[in-house]
Amino acid sequence: MTTYWIALAAAICTSLVGQVLLKSGATGEGGFISQLFRFHTIIGLGFYGGAALLYIVALRRIPMSVALPCTAASYVVAVLIGHFFFGEALSPQKIGAIALISLGVVMLASA
Repeated sequence: MTTYWIALAAAICTSLVGQVLLKSGATGEGGFISQLFRFHTIIGLGFYGGAALLYIVALRRIPMSVALPCTAASYVVAVLIGHFFFGEALSPQKIGAIALISLGVVMLASA
């Protein structure tokens, strides 16, 4: 069973890396087509594909009602990466939301 939890954690991390690369590819000049063919965007999409494959492995033994909500852990990390690397605002409301999401993920993972 541990292998499947590792696959889920890897899927979450891989998806998060893909998200950061897509954000990085979204910066700069040009329109959607130029953004689509930027190196960061293409690699980010590849990471998303890899995350999907890892998630499929995890779903072989972890119930979807547990696995999918666990992916919300990436929301917490995404907010922090957005704040520290992309200069996005971190309001008290976002901090409260992070706490609630974290609590929910822990409760579902331990159920």
